[in-house]
Amino acid sequence: MSLWLNIKRVARYGFIGFIRNGFVSLAAVSIMTLTLFVLSGLMISGAALDATLKQLTEKVDVNVYLTTDATDAQIADVDRMLKALPEVATVSYVSSGDALAQFRERHKNDQLTIQALDELKDNPLGAMLQVRAKNTSQYEAIAKFLDTQQSSGTSAGSAIDKVNFYQNKTAIDRLTNIIDTSKRLGTIVAIIMGLASLLIAFNTIRLAIYTARDEIGVMNIVGAGRWYVRGPFMVAGVLYGVVSGLIVILLLYPITLYITPPLQRFLGTFNAFSYYAGSFPTIFFVIMASGIALGALSSYLAVRRYLSS
Repeated sequence: MSLWLNIKRVARYGFIGFIRNGFVSLAAVSIMTLTLFVLSGLMISGAALDATLKQLTEKVDVNVYLTTDATDAQIADVDRMLKALPEVATVSYVSSGDALAQFRERHKNDQLTIQALDELKDNPLGAMLQVRAKNTSQYEAIAKFLDTQQSSGTSAGSAIDKVNFYQNKTAIDRLTNIIDTSKRLGTIVAIIMGLASLLIAFNTIRLAIYTARDEIGVMNIVGAGRWYVRGPFMVAGVLYGVVSGLIVILLLYPITLYITPPLQRFLGTFNAFSYYAGSFPTIFFVIMASGIALGALSSYLAVRRYLSS
């Protein structure tokens, strides 16, 4: 008997079993659909969290205030040293005039400060460099480097007046802790949900196999091969995963479209529907592959009891 003929028979028996055990198949598909919905929810919430944390990270920077008598050559040296650091993502130059305009904007409601500033003939503020790190945990290393340069007495170091990292250290450390904690929590939740989903699907598919225990016993008596017995149930398990995955993929379209406005009000610029549309190939692959793997693995584990008995 050819291998291809055996494969076709196993696949046909698996499809027949899927249709014949309608109630059990419905229960398995329902459980796996909920499981895959949880997985898709973790993907979307993870993307939303990453986008939100990225927005917060982009708002964090370290300002290097330069002395009012710093020359263009000294400023260029400081700028070049900062850009050479591996921890630095970007360095933006703010002229003394722009720094004064920003200061006036921040204190526009403080009349005493504005009046005192107007009485000065010259601009009391020097230029500054706004430094953004690649990771929030790297700002301290950048600040220490600048402190070392400032105390070294070099031409570039003498142009540095002060660095505002230590004033913002609490906020930066808090954001770093939030990012690290959210990543660890997301990983733990994904693992727990994966194990719970596997257990639920395993028990549900065992119910389907239990209804066919007499048939399995007869097949064992007549000497059917293990994979010939196990194959139809694994095919049914794969069908559970495929059907569940397609249901989740189709329902995600209206769901992401519906939840996008409230999510944007809560999280800012993150667009759930745009994420779904832009990442559709990835979402489709992850959902379908997870459903197929979950159904096949659960069927494989569940049928072993009856094959060994």
